[in-house]
Amino acid sequence: MLHFRYPLFDNIVNFAKKKINMEKRYENLVSRLAGQPCVKVLFVCLGNICRSPAAEGVMRRIVEEGGEGSRWVIDSAGTGRYHIGQLPDNRMRVHARRRGLELTHRCRQVCEQDFDDFDIIIGMDSDNVRNLRRVAPTPEAEEKIVPMAAFVDMAMRYDHIPDPYYEGAEGFELVLDLLENGCSRFFACCRK
Repeated sequence: MLHFRYPLFDNIVNFAKKKINMEKRYENLVSRLAGQPCVKVLFVCLGNICRSPAAEGVMRRIVEEGGEGSRWVIDSAGTGRYHIGQLPDNRMRVHARRRGLELTHRCRQVCEQDFDDFDIIIGMDSDNVRNLRRVAPTPEAEEKIVPMAAFVDMAMRYDHIPDPYYEGAEGFELVLDLLENGCSRFFACCRK
């Protein structure tokens, strides 16, 4: 009997299996947040100029519209030192503005203190997550790190939030779509 392999289908199935395991792995952390009077979240990408400030802006809007703005502390940072003190990338700001978001965050680098200040630290891709694990001062602090893709349930060809920095307009729009989906799901999981 001949067996045919369908690489694309196999990739989709493997991704789905990884996603299910990832979600189970972080379920306890997120369920603890639902019972807290205040939820403190830090979004992290490489330079803190595209994905993480966009996630911060998207999350702020979602919690405000959900009537829980006073319950949340939301911030963003980068693993790199490249853009400290700068506003987010102008292209991301333009695309976010089209969706009614004003990204006014000043870029900063993640630090050890963030692991004490935040309940959950969400990295945009595996490099960010790996770098965050290096910065985490303790194994308990390391348990606060979650990849953003764990919350995204829309169909996508990525297992991370792709960096739009070297992409065109469609890259920024894709990132905003993924962040709106993932942040909405994260909020729903943490809602009081």
